[in-house]
Formats: sequence, C-alpha cells, structure tokens
Amino acid sequence: MERAIRTVLLVDGSATMLYYYGILLKRLEYVVLTAASAEEALKIMEGMVPALVLTAISLPKMEGIDFIKKMKGSDRTKTVPVIVLTAEEDAHIRSACLGMGCAAYLIKPVEPDHLFRTIQTALEPTPRANIRLSTTLKAVVGEEATQDRAARSEYATTISEGGFYLRTLSPWPKNALIPVSIFIKDREIRAKAVVLYSHVMEEGTFREPGMGMKFVEISNDDRSFSRNFIIEQLTFDIMPGS
Repeated sequence: MERAIRTVLLVDGSATMLYYYGILLKRLEYVVLTAASAEEALKIMEGMVPALVLTAISLPKMEGIDFIKKMKGSDRTKTVPVIVLTAEEDAHIRSACLGMGCAAYLIKPVEPDHLFRTIQTALEPTPRANIRLSTTLKAVVGEEATQDRAARSEYATTISEGGFYLRTLSPWPKNALIPVSIFIKDREIRAKAVVLYSHVMEEGTFREPGMGMKFVEISNDDRSFSRNFIIEQLTFDIMPGS
C-alpha cells in the first residue's frame, strides 16, 4: 500500500538550518514548508494545517515555547504532532515541551535515520524503521536452482537497511527466498532476500513493475556499508559548512 504524502512545517530562525533540514526532509519524501519565525509559521497555518511541525526553541521575537503553547491552545492545530529540534540542552525546557504534548525533543545535530524514525513514529500507525532511498543500483538476482530461473541482472530502484525494491517485468512469487547481489559504488553486497509483494505491469496504471524484498541474510559489514551509503546520498552537498 502506498503511503500518503505528509506535509512538514519546519520552523527555524537559521537560514542554514532551514536549508539543510528542508532539503533533507524533501529527500526523505516529505512535502516541506519553511518558516523563519513563529509568527510566519502561525500565518502559514491560518491557510493549512500541516501533518507535523518541526521547530527550534530559539526563534526571533516569539520563542519556540510560546509558539508551541499557541499551537496547543488552538482547536485547529492542537492535535498536530510537534517535534522540537533544538540546540537547547536544557532539562527544564525539555520537560516543558514534553509536558505540553510534544512528540519528541531532539538535539541538533541529529542523524537523518533518527530524525526519520522519530517523524515516522509521530505520524504513522505503522512507522517505517528504515529510510528508503530512491536510487538506481545494478542487482543480480537468483541462481540456476532458484525457482527454475537463471540468474539475471535487474535494477534496485529503492534501497534501505532492511531491503529493496527490484524493478523487473518477471517478479518471483511472494515468499520466495532468493540470493541477490547489489552493487554499491565498487562493492558487491551479497545477501538472501524474501519477496514480500510484487507489482506486474497493468494497462492504465503508473506503478513500476517489480517486487519488494526484505533482507533475511546479510552481513553486519554489508548492512553498515548500505546504511552509510544511504546517509551519504541524503546529505550530499547540503551539510552545513560543506
């Protein structure tokens, strides 16, 4: 099942932080609106209600604490999840934010996968544990003895620590266990994966034919390498100071 596109309102007085986290959230497949102040954020929310607000505490004019109070005091926005993303390592501020019903209190800098999991937990009834990166990676799937099919080259169009989506016109049946090799940079990731679901090409639909697969056997080194590759791709050319 395809997940709904979520809109995140990002509030921060720093143009650098708005740029970095704004691009990062877009690469995590959220729709992003940005505001440089609490007043600007409240103005935006007069016209629409975001799925989630990600806000700093230190803001020009109205502070983040007062901004959250206003949100939680409004019938229109009181149920919108709020995640605080701040440099303020203050136990009293943390306690106040969580006491007002904020979903989480994160200290900058935060790793992309931790931010993703936190947003997923706040928004989704069945949150994803791992980031899915859209990509194009060569993959060799199967072997002579697997489902009576010869090994063949295909392409993985999304990948996460936990699995990948393989673009193919001839998907294996659900629950098939298949040896796979995925080529990331100059490294061959060897694993075994099980087919969770598949999509076939149908007239009138725009869904990419292929199959979603979950890793069931993969080395810790290869999993770590895949994770680092995903983080590098997400933060490429947007890291503050880069």
